[in-house]
Amino acid sequence: MMKTAGRWFLFTFLITFFWACGGDSPTPQPPQKTPEELAIEALTGTGTQAWSIAGGGSVTRSGTNVTDLYQNFELIMNSGSSKTYTTLNNNDLFDASGNWSFSGTNFDKFMLTGGKPAAGREISFTRTGDNLRLEFNIPAPGARINGVQAVAGSYVFNLSKK
Repeated sequence: MMKTAGRWFLFTFLITFFWACGGDSPTPQPPQKTPEELAIEALTGTGTQAWSIAGGGSVTRSGTNVTDLYQNFELIMNSGSSKTYTTLNNNDLFDASGNWSFSGTNFDKFMLTGGKPAAGREISFTRTGDNLRLEFNIPAPGARINGVQAVAGSYVFNLSKK
């Protein structure tokens, strides 16, 4: 009788202990995002993100401030299946719209489609909070708009989340 009572007590104790501890099933962790997913999110937020000069942004070309030429510039990036972009007030440096894709596997550069000078260039980007910094170079050959306006140089666009 004593052996049965002792076993029953031990059995009850163990069941209560494991039940109180929640068993051995840890809380599942959400899947980790890939570097590409993180980069897409940096550029497009949760799907579409507008970036603007308004609110304190700036543009330099080869170290010279040219913000006045792009004062109402906007870049809208979409992360849909075709990764599209739209620009407003681009002063013919960018196409009005097209597609974008990452350049390489580090996911810190992208390229835009189109025929304007910024198209087909590797554009490095860095996002810090609500700010996006774009850096790219347009070499002298083919750096004219409508055969007259020279746009060659190293560009830095400092944009704010809109």
